[in-house]
Amino acid sequence: MQQIDFRLMQTEDIPRVMAIEEQLYPFPWTKGIFADCIRVGYDCWVVMLSDIIIGYGVLSVAAGESHILNLAVDKTSQGQGIGKHILHHLMDRARLQSAEMILLEVRPSNEPAIHLYLASGFNEIGSRKNYYPTENGKEDALLFACQL
Repeated sequence: MQQIDFRLMQTEDIPRVMAIEEQLYPFPWTKGIFADCIRVGYDCWVVMLSDIIIGYGVLSVAAGESHILNLAVDKTSQGQGIGKHILHHLMDRARLQSAEMILLEVRPSNEPAIHLYLASGFNEIGSRKNYYPTENGKEDALLFACQL
């Protein structure tokens, strides 16, 4: 894998982040959601390869607990371990902010992500009913946690 770099997400990154988001998800986050995450001070990161954004992650940390809100890698860059690098970067960021636990939700159908989370020390601790929108209503989310 080529050298990737992390930097804080900036407002001007949102169009490229949205291009990835819309490529991957039938019900993507909006520009406003990303802008709000930056504005309120969440840990919002982009992953660069040769000055091109190929992925991103959004982390919230409060009261000793952290929550990965979004993590994505451009389809053309998937399968190279970049998602693992983003996940571990966010976990390190949570530790730096004294979080003791990190949580995330994932679609049950997202087997590659589930495999990554399990391999990175996460455990399934429950589910959230009707969490994700679908074409036919709502899909449950699996809730994963990892002690930091």
